[in-house]
Order: sequence, then structure tokens, then C-alpha cells
Amino acid sequence: MSSMALLIRKKFQLKSFGQNHLILQLKSFSASSDGKNPCIEKILIANRGEIACRIMRTAKRLGIRTVAVYSDADSESLHVKSADEAIRIGPPPARLSYLNASAIIQAAIGTNSQAIHPGYGFLSESAEFAQLCESEGLTFIGPPASAIRDMGDKSASKRIMGAAGVPLVPGYHGSEQDIDFMKLEADKIGYPILIKPTHGGGGKGMRIVQGPDEFVESFLSAQREAAASFGINTILLEKYITQPRHIEVQIFGDKHGNVLHLYERDCSVQRRHQKIIEEAPAPDVIDDFRSHLGETAVSAAKAVSYHNAGTVEFIMDTVSGQFYFMEMNTRLQVEHPVTEMIVGQDLVEWQIRVANGEPLPLSQLQVPLKGHAFEARIYAENVLKGFLPAAGVLHHYCPVPASPTVRVETGVEQGDTVSMHYDPMIAKLVVWGENRNAALVKLKDCLSKFQVYLVLDFHQQYIGKEEINVAYHIEVSQISILIQSLDATMSFQVAGLPTNINFLQRLANHWAFEKGQVETHFIEHFKNDLFVDPCNEILGKEAYNAASLGATLLAACICKKEQLASKESLPAGNSLLSLWYAHPPFRVHHFARRTMELKWDNEYDSRGSKLLKLAITYQPEGNYLIEVLYMYPQTGDSDFPGMELKVVHLGHHDFRVEADGLSMDVSLAAYSKGHTRHIHIWHGLHHHHFRQTMGLELSNDDKSQDKPSFEIASHSRGTVVAPMAGLVVKVLVKDGMRVEEGHPILVLEAMKMEHVVKAPCAGFVHGLQVTAGQQVFDSVVLFSIKVSLLHSTRNAIGQKFTFRMNSTGGSLVNINPKLSLTLSSNNLWQSTEVTCIAALLW
Repeated sequence: MSSMALLIRKKFQLKSFGQNHLILQLKSFSASSDGKNPCIEKILIANRGEIACRIMRTAKRLGIRTVAVYSDADSESLHVKSADEAIRIGPPPARLSYLNASAIIQAAIGTNSQAIHPGYGFLSESAEFAQLCESEGLTFIGPPASAIRDMGDKSASKRIMGAAGVPLVPGYHGSEQDIDFMKLEADKIGYPILIKPTHGGGGKGMRIVQGPDEFVESFLSAQREAAASFGINTILLEKYITQPRHIEVQIFGDKHGNVLHLYERDCSVQRRHQKIIEEAPAPDVIDDFRSHLGETAVSAAKAVSYHNAGTVEFIMDTVSGQFYFMEMNTRLQVEHPVTEMIVGQDLVEWQIRVANGEPLPLSQLQVPLKGHAFEARIYAENVLKGFLPAAGVLHHYCPVPASPTVRVETGVEQGDTVSMHYDPMIAKLVVWGENRNAALVKLKDCLSKFQVYLVLDFHQQYIGKEEINVAYHIEVSQISILIQSLDATMSFQVAGLPTNINFLQRLANHWAFEKGQVETHFIEHFKNDLFVDPCNEILGKEAYNAASLGATLLAACICKKEQLASKESLPAGNSLLSLWYAHPPFRVHHFARRTMELKWDNEYDSRGSKLLKLAITYQPEGNYLIEVLYMYPQTGDSDFPGMELKVVHLGHHDFRVEADGLSMDVSLAAYSKGHTRHIHIWHGLHHHHFRQTMGLELSNDDKSQDKPSFEIASHSRGTVVAPMAGLVVKVLVKDGMRVEEGHPILVLEAMKMEHVVKAPCAGFVHGLQVTAGQQVFDSVVLFSIKVSLLHSTRNAIGQKFTFRMNSTGGSLVNINPKLSLTLSSNNLWQSTEVTCIAALLW
């Protein structure tokens, strides 16, 4: 008998996720209750990344062998290393690999797999793929193809739900796709409207259209993105509810007609129509509403004879309190772990057992609801650039340690590359607590946890309780006391490419989020709180002081690391040489001194990088006196003082730094790109990224050294660089054309998402060399906008102009409007006399 057959005859218990979690004994599953399906002994996972790794963990626990598929971009990825076998299925583009159904089917047959798990995304909601699996004798671990077809087509699903009496948002869900017809339907519905692809999910292809002038371009863009993501470009229209909550219900059915729900999740906090923090259960939901919502979701599933995992999504109008059916996702959701945490079940195991013909292990009344859970999605993305996806190498990756109440779902490890071809999610941080407040505290801790040690040289002077609740006044004395924090958990550390971790911290700490006052416009409504305004002088000074502290701590740690390295490299017995490299280094009549320059990348300041120059003086007893000499460009007066620091190396890149009675643990990560050294530091609640382009040299105290050794690189006004690495999908103008501010110039696609690059100002397009189908790298110059026509003469060949000069301050420029010039094909001036008209633009 196979190991799977043995396992599925065993009784199993709910895992305890906390001291107060209920332990349930579940009834055993039969090996194959319908007698038709053989035991599943090997599963091919038709996916990649964290979901592939997640499925493999459960499969291996059940004694099931796993097969990974991979593209050339993923040949060394974690899901490939985690599988028992791995099969290459194509080049990096998803349409040639993870969307290549025939290659995946052949891989399953060639490895003697009995079943295919599609994960989420890619082919997970393809009725054709599910049908193909069944026709080839493979078990599709998911719902029947008929349900995928009915619910995967959002237009059809809304018709079915409407017939079943489920409330629907007003809109057009028909098959007609003519753009003029659709524009008329939009006019009937009334703006604002929401354009959505009829297939797929994840916010791909969704567009909010505020007025008829935006409709055509938004519609065409949504079609292109839908085709790139799902292979189908049909669109539906809906009235856009202005103050909605996104609440979804996890449902599960078996092949015996049983369907139940596992409560709801709130997924309202989104950017770019994609969820970034989910929680279960939904906050501020009363029991009656929860029951009604769950029953409606079960009815929806039964209407299409559903089995396996699914999610019924609703949109709730926070003004009226009404909820409407939005769509049904016929797959396992990205955010399924929060449901697992509150019900104590492994939903992937349920999927496998149901696919094997077994009944659901619980009835609706037996489903527990215990505690509260959050999921935060850690993305490689540039928050300041509108959350655009980022690609690059994970030079440093250190997630928080897992525990019974903390999960980290990830598909990457240090050194991996986040590819431009796929979704940029690095990990999912999932936490559980006995209630929402406890779970939120744990989420905050995991995003920004730090070790704090307080060194106090003091005597106590009792001054009594005052209104500010200060009971003691601490003064310096000769006694040192080390007070260690009780909970010393590492922070979630990622370096090598931009992430949204700091933004998630701001979200989790926002007062409205703490109160559960969430809706889908949360980020937009509270953008002034969540994003730092670079023009805010107070916040600018706070950011500068925090960066100065980070640079000071970093300089001290670098000096300590170098001192240890030099000590280890000294030849034994050379006492004279060791004198000069002692700690502190020996100098005649003065302390050794050096300077260090660090270029600071402030991810919340769009004005660019700044150069900090620090002076380091080696003090007796091995301490360092570090002063920030200046920041360039100058930020203004700083309140940041010089600091004397003591550094203890804890091992590898971890240090403990003591200064002014405060001791904190500091972590560093360093790597090189070209001639630039990148150094990241995590200290307290802060994470800073610095760059070093020069060697570290001792100072000769010459005042000329106070000048920057390099200037901050910048582009001229009007230059537009690629906001992300990606593929040029469409070029909308020609070089030399005159455009207005905000005019679309080209369309980039990365990680299945389109981004329209627009003109930053009015003028003439200059240097536009890219073409459709071309790959571009992040920050490469795409084009520039010139305010003078003469910059675009190359595209003015054969055109005639009369220059009518605009006046400035009431006086006209004295120039003869008759010019004896025109352009030939070789850009040389010819003597044909022409008359030209154009406005002189400054």
C-alpha cells in the first residue's frame, strides 16, 4: 500500500496555532470514496515561485512526490530545488512556458504524474487546460472545467448569479466588444466606470475611467494587458462604486455535493487594484452579516456544481451597507493562508483529498473560527514610482523566523533574481493572534522588529507623577546597567532592489488601519500620511537626521569590521607594525582621523540622491567619534550632533552599537554593482541604503576635502527614463512630434502589467529611438521633451516654417521673419527661400 494510502486512512488533528486554539479530531478520509480515482502518488505543479513551494510542502508531508516545471529564467529557482523532479518547459516569457499547456501535459505524462496542481495565476483558471488534463487521464486538482468556464467568464458568471438572485453591480456583461458599442454602454451606466477583463484576476487589465475622453485608450490598454496576462482580451463594464470594501468568502466543495464556507477575508487595502494586506475575518462585521455573506457564497458555488477550493468575491458599499457579487475565482487564492490560520486547516491538503474523491472532513457547523490573521505581501517594487514592479538580484534576503503564529511563504532565497517576466512578489508574511489587535501587533513587529538595549549611567531622582506621566528623572553617574528587550526578533530584511516593506510598516501603523476603517481607496485617501512629502521641511529634517544616524552607525561598524580584518591579517610577532594598526591606531600627538563619503538613496524623496560626508576620529579605549560634516546638496541646518560610539561585533554582519546610553543591534548587508559598493543598514525602526564610490582613506585635515569628490548624477529637464525594466509594447508618437504635457508616448509591459509613459511637459519629442518589441532596462533614457523646435530639426526635413517670435516683457525679438533656409535629407542647409510660422518656446 502506498504512503499516501496509509496517510489518508489516518486520523489527523488541527494544528495548534496558539495556546487557546481548539484542538479538533477529524474523521478519517477513505482512500478513494468514489472508487474511481486511484491514489495520487505524484503531482506535477504547473506553477512557480512561492505557491509551487507551498504546494510541495504539503505534498511531501502527505508522502506524495512532486514534479516542478520551469522556464529558462527559473532554472536555479527555489521551487526547482525543492521538487523531486524538474522539467524545463520553455524560454522565459510566460506564454512560451508557464502558459504552454501542451508542454506541461507532456511533462506530466513523461514523469508518470497522476495529477496536476495549477496553483494560482497562469493556467489555474483555464477551462481548456482542466479539460485537457482530464482527457489525458490526469487528475486536475481544482474545480470541474464547466465551473471554471462558467465562473471564469465574468460576463457569464454575472448572468448566472443574477438568475440565482445574487445582487449584482450595474454594468454590461455581454459578448459584444465593438469599441463604439462599449462606449455607448459606458454612457448608459454613467461614469465613473470600471473596465475589467472577463477572464483572469489579480487586478490585471483593470482600469477606472472617470469620463468619456479617457474611455478609448483605457479600453484598448485593458484589452492588451488582458491578452498578455490571460490570453483572452474580452472586456466587461461596471459602475464604479466610489467607497467600496473588498470582502471575499473562501468556499470549498467535494465531489459528493457538499459545499461549505470557511468565513470571509477583507482584501480592501490595495494598490494598482492588487491586494497588499489581507486579513481574516473581516473587521467590523457582525455575525448575522457574516452568515448571510457565507450562505450567499455557498449558493453561488452550488449554482455551478462546484467542487474544490474557490473564492466568491463581493464588493460592499460602505455608504449603503449593501454587498454585490463581483466575481468567483475558481482556484486557490494568494491570500488563502489567513483563512488557514483562523480555521486551523491545510487547504492544499483539502484540495488534494477532494481531487482524490474524498468528502469534506467537516460540516459547516464544525468549522472553527479562532483568532485573527493578517497577510502582508512583500513586493519588489518602487513605491515612489507608483508601485511599479522592480527586477534585480536579491543580494541580501533574511525573512523573519517562522513560528506557530508566524508564516513566511516565499519562493526565493538570497542570490536569486526577481525576473521582469513574472509577478514581483518576494514573500507573504502571515501572522496570527488571539484577536485583531494582537495579530496587528505581531504584524508590526515582524515588519520592523528590532532589539533594543538601554545602557543607563544614572542615579534615580524621584520627581513624582506629573501630567506627562514621567515618574523618574535619569542623570549620568558611574553605574552601567544593561536592560535587554524580552522579545528579540529579527526584522524582515531585503536588499538589492526596492521593496514595499517600509510602506507596509506605514500602513500597519496608520490609525485608520488600526481601527479597521479599511476600503479600497485607503491608500489614496491617506496618501499624505503614507507618503513623505519632499517639500515638507519638518519631515525632511526628520529623514535627514535618521539618515545621519544610520550613516554614523554604519561608519562605526565599517571601522570595526576593518579593524578586525586588519588584526587577523597581521603577521605574527611584528610588534612595530601592530602598533600602527592597534585599536585605536597609534598616532604622534593626535588621534587618527579619516573621512568617509556615503551617497544616500532616500526612497521617499523623489529629488534624488544626497552625499553625506563623515569625519571619524579614533578615540581611546576603541571608541569612534563620528561627525556628519555636511550633506550635499544641502538640506538645511541639522540638529544631528556628533556621536561617540562603541561597537561590538556579534558575528557576520551583525553588530551592537552603544552611544549616549542607548544600545541597539545593527545589521549590515553589502554588495557591489560595477564600481559602486551598496551598503544597507537596519537599525531600530529604520532601514537605509547607502552607496560608496570611493575608497576609504585617512584624512590630512585639509579643508579642501570638504568639497564633494563626485557630483550627483542627474538628467536634464524633460528627460524621461524607463520607470522599470520591461518590454516596449507600443510606441504612440514619432520623434519630433509636438506633444502636450501628459500626452502618452509609449507603453511598457513588465510582469504582465502595462505602464503608459507620458510626456512630462509640453514640447517636441527628441531622441525617441525605441521600437515595439524592444527590451529596455530600468532608468535607461527613453526620450526627452525639448521646448525648442530647433532640437527636432531631423524630423523637419522638407517642411517650411515661418518664425513668429513671441514677446517677453512687452518687447519683440528683432529677427527677420523671412528665412532663406530649408532642410535637405542630409540635414544640410539649402538656399531655397521659405516663409516659416512657429512660436518660439522657452
